[in-house]
Amino acid sequence: MANPTIEEVQDKQELTLWQIIKPVNFEIYSAMTMSALSSVAWIVTIVMILPITRQLNSGNPDTTLLWRYVGILAGLVVAGILLRVYSFSVSHKGAFKLEEILRTQLTEHLAKVPLGYVVSSGSGTLKKILMDDVRGLHVFVADSTPLLARGWSAPPLLIIIMFIIDWRMALISLAILPIGMLGMRLAFKDWETERKAYDEANEHMNATIIEYVQGMQVVRTFDDGTSSFTRYADALTNATNTMRDWANKSRYGAFIARTLFGALPTMAILIPVGIWMYNTGRIDLPILLVFLLLAPTVAESIVPTIWLSQLIMMASAGANRIGKLLAVPALEEPTHPQIPADGSVEFKDVTFTYATRKEPALKDVSIKIAQGSVTALVGPSGAGKSTIARLIPRFWDIDSGEILVGGVNVRDVDPDELMKHVSFVFQNPFLLHDTIFENIRLGRPEATKEEVYAAAKAAQAHEFIIDELPNGYQTKAGERGTRLSGGQRQRITIARAILQNNPIVVLDEATAFADPENEAKIHAAIAHLTAGKTLIVVAHRLSTIKDAHQIVVIDKGAVAEIGKHDDLVAAGGIYAGLWSKFEEAQGWGIRKSAGEQLSVASDQ
Repeated sequence: MANPTIEEVQDKQELTLWQIIKPVNFEIYSAMTMSALSSVAWIVTIVMILPITRQLNSGNPDTTLLWRYVGILAGLVVAGILLRVYSFSVSHKGAFKLEEILRTQLTEHLAKVPLGYVVSSGSGTLKKILMDDVRGLHVFVADSTPLLARGWSAPPLLIIIMFIIDWRMALISLAILPIGMLGMRLAFKDWETERKAYDEANEHMNATIIEYVQGMQVVRTFDDGTSSFTRYADALTNATNTMRDWANKSRYGAFIARTLFGALPTMAILIPVGIWMYNTGRIDLPILLVFLLLAPTVAESIVPTIWLSQLIMMASAGANRIGKLLAVPALEEPTHPQIPADGSVEFKDVTFTYATRKEPALKDVSIKIAQGSVTALVGPSGAGKSTIARLIPRFWDIDSGEILVGGVNVRDVDPDELMKHVSFVFQNPFLLHDTIFENIRLGRPEATKEEVYAAAKAAQAHEFIIDELPNGYQTKAGERGTRLSGGQRQRITIARAILQNNPIVVLDEATAFADPENEAKIHAAIAHLTAGKTLIVVAHRLSTIKDAHQIVVIDKGAVAEIGKHDDLVAAGGIYAGLWSKFEEAQGWGIRKSAGEQLSVASDQ
């Protein structure tokens, strides 16, 4: 299966807002029904003034009937209040339920889509979907759906009742509505285009904020914050200007609508005309009083509906982004899953292209890795070494060829089962903002306390956890593990891999940036980790892989050489050149010149 680009996903059929919020339909429609009934109660309460005033104006009111009307009126008021309060209670419960469902669904889906999509999407875009868009749908369900029901039910019912009571007064009451609707049309002109521009600016701002905060150490070290803060400030300014431009384009239409949909313009027309009709005997006083109460509420009840249409469009845009993320095809799971027989790995004519690139990252790569052997992947930067390592646990699907683990095509292995066969130790270790204990147990949540401690001891981590951390294994690692040193983080990740006890270990040069003391401890930890396992090393320090069973030299995405260290050096090919440069680099150091000044020099 080809790995989808963001653009390809954008072309997929869009899910509507109502399809996204379907899991809480019961709560939504219950809340909307109660809200609509509340509107009916409120309108009928106003209409009840008509028979009450007619009784009072009759000269000989029927007291029993009058009090019956008052009782009905009071009951409608209480019913309207209770229905309104309960409708919002139900809608808020539905909103929290939807938020939990969507975030769970999205995070579970992200764990199944090709890793390339997650990387190319960027943290700003994904953060907006998982946080802002889901929160936007929460607000829509909690607050907007009851108001929508009220807005959809009240104006039609009001207009019908007004025409039943007196069609002439009804026409007068509705006279200014067409002009107000024209103002709203102007206010929402080019809404989709403006909204898209604002969303893009907001996503860029989110990404820049995350970059600025996560890169604070580098920022303070190299540019004192000036350059990176400028990037953040520019993104913030761009988002602000985009929103301001959007507001400026819609403000005149919005002003017209707000003015004409208010109570005063309607009353300004209705009062003089109504008084004239009353004085000329065309209507009686109760009808005039009822219209003075009903007419302003028509316009005022339409306004929330119109502004809610903007919230609907905003929620629809968020639902659309959520739908597009959910539409990203997950890696296909096998219909008849198989279990790898051992820890061997084989690449057969593998070609793979990243979705964001035109040229293949790997071309016709064939490698055999025997169970229990040590294989080193070396080559120039960008040659494809890490790509090969990440294809073993099927982080992406390949374009052609086969990848076999234990004699079984990785496509035919259940993803969870495959991850039980492959452990990773990356060059840049990642820890969750959780306790050290839970970070180690991440690979095996069911592991006991004794097993976690044993893994930490094997990884040379138990001593520093007990002696140096304030709360031992219950110490929080900090966001991305920032409260620990690089060597400490690496040993925690090795302890995690030891605890998994998987037959295949992929090692992305774990000691590349370690100090001498930590390097020795990390090597000891790796020795425990890889004992009896199939080890695949993405090598940067060639001295660490001289004794590997086989060294695979990757160049420009293809296998250039395979062999043992001595044979490859003697062959005088790419590996021999890399080894020569490696030996040259070992001679560099700080030297004192004749003028007693320190400088970088080489023994070569």
